[in-house]
Amino acid sequence: MDKRITTGEKLPDDNFEISIRPNTLDEYIGQSEVKENLNIFIKAAKMRNEPLDHVLLYGPPGLGKTTLSYIIANELGSNIKTTSGPSIEKTGDLAAILSSLEDGDVLFIDEIHRIPRFIEEILYSAMEDFTLDIIVGSESSSRNIRIDLPPFTLVGATTRAGDLTGPLRDRFGIINKLNYYTEEELKQIAIRTSHVLDTKITEDAASELARRSRGTPRITNRLFRRVRDFALVMGNGDIDLKITKLALDRLKVDSLGLDDTDYNLLKSIIEKFNGGPVGIEAIASSIGEEQTTIEDVYEPYLLQTGLLKRTARGRIVTRKAYEHLNIPYKKEK
Repeated sequence: MDKRITTGEKLPDDNFEISIRPNTLDEYIGQSEVKENLNIFIKAAKMRNEPLDHVLLYGPPGLGKTTLSYIIANELGSNIKTTSGPSIEKTGDLAAILSSLEDGDVLFIDEIHRIPRFIEEILYSAMEDFTLDIIVGSESSSRNIRIDLPPFTLVGATTRAGDLTGPLRDRFGIINKLNYYTEEELKQIAIRTSHVLDTKITEDAASELARRSRGTPRITNRLFRRVRDFALVMGNGDIDLKITKLALDRLKVDSLGLDDTDYNLLKSIIEKFNGGPVGIEAIASSIGEEQTTIEDVYEPYLLQTGLLKRTARGRIVTRKAYEHLNIPYKKEK
């Protein structure tokens, strides 16, 4: 199974998603409350001629955190510079990024929870006072240098808000959680993508695509891309319900949007651990997946749909999952 189709992870060929990315809050579908509040905060900052407070966006992968960061910069009329937590390894890396900012710029840091702690502490003064304090030289002749920074807005994105330290989280003035999308919202996203890519899609085909997209826009757009291929090769290029079902079945994406990894995860808990409870480490070992991938990509949707339950003793497969997998139900212990 190609992870590019069924997960929320970002991959090198995400230029496709950039090409269909909305540019304004009005174009952005879903996350209504977040969108409405951001609109007010942005307008207020512009009226005061001040930088927007630092923004933290968190939630499962593929829900639009990066897209929102670009929209924030666009709505502010500012430039955006992007980086990620894992790429900031040394003090000099952060200093180079911050010193390149201009007045009113937006700095987007993806996976901000992965910034090393010693670098995070340097970020505090940059966020609070727009100054950069760095120590240069060896231990015997070290000295502190303070660099004044232009006012800027930091937009941080994370799938693991719980991994952020309290001091860093407290320095964000605007904190928003992005939730899974409804099928109707995903349907509208599929229709919007069809217009952008000049590909016809029927209403029922868009609904089917939305139903199998795990509540995630990134997956909707990835599946759209693959279904479009089937429509072009096996049809007349238009996407209808028949070609959509054929394509998604061939891609092994079932009626709930589950793929091979989801099936392996649920069946492993049922067959190897009697349905649970079982710890996440044991699950990861049993199916050969990284623990963080399970926790960030697969588990949130399984919990959301009620197929999996998390307890103090571990994960438990629910009756709904047994029924979906056509396996006789074993009562929870």
